[in-house]
Amino acid sequence: MNVPPTSPLPPNFLKGHLEICRFDHWIKNVFIVPGILLGISVYPSSMGPSLWLAIAIGLLASGLIASSNYVINEILDAPFDALHPTKKYRPTPAGRVHIRFAYVQWLALMVFGLLLGSLVSAQLVWVLAWLWIMGCIYNIKPIRAKDVPYIDVLVESINNPIRLLIGWYIVGPPFQIPVSLLISYWMIGAYLMAIKRFAEMRDISQEISAKQYRKSFGFYTEQNLLVSIMFYASASMLFFGVFVMRYKLELILSFPLIALIMAMYLNLAFKVDGSAQAPEKLWREKPLMLACFSCLFLMIFLMNYSFPSFTSFFQQSVLR
Repeated sequence: MNVPPTSPLPPNFLKGHLEICRFDHWIKNVFIVPGILLGISVYPSSMGPSLWLAIAIGLLASGLIASSNYVINEILDAPFDALHPTKKYRPTPAGRVHIRFAYVQWLALMVFGLLLGSLVSAQLVWVLAWLWIMGCIYNIKPIRAKDVPYIDVLVESINNPIRLLIGWYIVGPPFQIPVSLLISYWMIGAYLMAIKRFAEMRDISQEISAKQYRKSFGFYTEQNLLVSIMFYASASMLFFGVFVMRYKLELILSFPLIALIMAMYLNLAFKVDGSAQAPEKLWREKPLMLACFSCLFLMIFLMNYSFPSFTSFFQQSVLR
């Protein structure tokens, strides 16, 4: 295993430190977009030039906080990544990162991210700080949640509702987002993360013992991961149903597309070296992307238009 040096400066120093920011992973900030769209739908008076500036600043701040979390992940995971058939080529296990500088980089990215967030609102700063703290809980001992089965999935996926809140506070409606929607968003994140674990374990077990790479894999099996995937999927739809029944019944019409997207994503877990292991590459899955954008546009439409005859049908059915 290559031990990352602390001095002198390793070769390709600047390139290595840029790579550990994982700017290509900023695509995951797409989970902020529903929060923005929801905020605008319920608070249309927020629309204006200042909102577009707030969106740009908020997305950049979120990206910097995410990169800070990726940097600490790179530093602390290097000994384990060195055992992985493909991750061993990452900058840190490959010896292209100066560890002391990387710790400074980790903190600097967090500070700049929070300072940018403060240009939008204090609420946004608190949520961004929450995102950074969850990165610490996930990666740093003595907690290091990523080593604990089930807790690893739940802690990592809580970034989903945090990102939803980031979008919400970028817009800044004068009321709080429904808790049922936050829990649904959390559980759908857990569903995606559990599928990632399932796909990783299936692939890596062909090269090395899975638990050598990730301690939680010493507990996980394909069976208990599939069971957990079923639980997270059910829980996410249960709480989404609570949100829909209370706030916007028309969203029931989006359920078939949501179910299709969840089925398509699960199917990716069975592909060798598939996109389920690297969500930042999901844009390459054109049928899935088409279904996702179709669902997004449908939900935007349903959030902004009402169908009284449709909703009255369901309400009458409940009364009966």
